[in-house]
Amino acid sequence: MKRVGFLLKVRQDKIAEYKKHHEAVWPEMLDALRRNGWHNYSLFMRDDGLLFGYFEAAESFQASLEGMSREEVNARWQAFMAPYFEALDGKRADEAMVELKEVFHLD
Repeated sequence: MKRVGFLLKVRQDKIAEYKKHHEAVWPEMLDALRRNGWHNYSLFMRDDGLLFGYFEAAESFQASLEGMSREEVNARWQAFMAPYFEALDGKRADEAMVELKEVFHLD
């Protein structure tokens, strides 16, 4: 299991709406995440919209992303969520995630 942290930026004018959608993530999206090795997945957000995501990947960050790229529901979710993010430069949010390097862990 690999611990993964990543960053994204939610548009400040869309924060409340973004949070609302994450109170009711589509069940088929949740199932797809689980199938593709996203375990213990959490999102944290600062007031300015900086989003920190954490999950434990069954294999690797790249393998988890690749698995999701083959899921039809992920394509729909990414299209639905695209207007909420800053600085995607034409990419989907799951393609623009900036993976953070782990520098410390206390077990």
